[in-house]
Amino acid sequence: MDIWVVVAGALVGFVVGLTGMGGGALMTPILVLVFGVTPLTAVSSDLLAALVMKPIGGGVHIRKGTVHTPVVRWLVIGSVPSAFLGAVILDVMAGPDFAERMKIFLGATLIIASSAIALRAMLGRRREKSVIDTSIPMSLRAQVRPFPTLCIGVFGGLIVGLTSVGSGSLMIVGLMLLYPGLTTSELVGTDLVQAIPLVGAAALGHLLFGSVEFGLTFALLIGGIPAVWFGARLSSRAANSFVRPALMSVLLLSGIKLVGGSNGVLLAGVVISVIAVISMSRRGAIADPVELEKLEPVR
Repeated sequence: MDIWVVVAGALVGFVVGLTGMGGGALMTPILVLVFGVTPLTAVSSDLLAALVMKPIGGGVHIRKGTVHTPVVRWLVIGSVPSAFLGAVILDVMAGPDFAERMKIFLGATLIIASSAIALRAMLGRRREKSVIDTSIPMSLRAQVRPFPTLCIGVFGGLIVGLTSVGSGSLMIVGLMLLYPGLTTSELVGTDLVQAIPLVGAAALGHLLFGSVEFGLTFALLIGGIPAVWFGARLSSRAANSFVRPALMSVLLLSGIKLVGGSNGVLLAGVVISVIAVISMSRRGAIADPVELEKLEPVR
């Protein structure tokens, strides 16, 4: 077992616990760029690790009653088959230049994910100014919109099956736009619970058609599970005001590197990232559903 993989798992787990985001989006590029793991093995092993950790947060929200079950149902109808299909597509695409093509696709997804983090920040600040009447039943505040919800599930599931990225960083943005009547706790709970069967389907597909390295998955879990717990206990607005934009920057730069961006493009990305981190940090905490959920008392 490589001790540095355990350390990387702990680092990513800590960031996930601290900010509520960054699991697959951060771990997969670290495995590829730092440890030289092939993209397919990185995605497959990371998905299996995520399958172990996802139910922890989802169970908490089920007990609290902050899960919109009908929305979860429509998301899962779309995401489960498409997540499995993502693994099948990777198997069909296998060829001499497969690793290079997958790197480019993964890089493009990371760039999109970094943009989604910025969008979540803006939507979160807008939501902070609005008041949701929680005396109204959840089913009335957020009436199910089957077709667009199904589409979010199909798109998100396919991306997760292909890259392990998106169950938290991409899909929750769609839910925020589609269901403004959901509270922050309900958004997070709904997203976490729907991600369990989604990641399960993707992990099964990668077990059958991918390239899971069980030793790598075990090392990630050894470092990640306690670090997630520890990071969640330390979560604060001050920490999130820096860590979240820093995470956005890391994803952007990793994406540029994976798609083969030149040194000039990478340098421009560094400059943009530094400006973004300074600007977003000075504005204080970035209020999005994940962060607000952690600031609410758990009853």
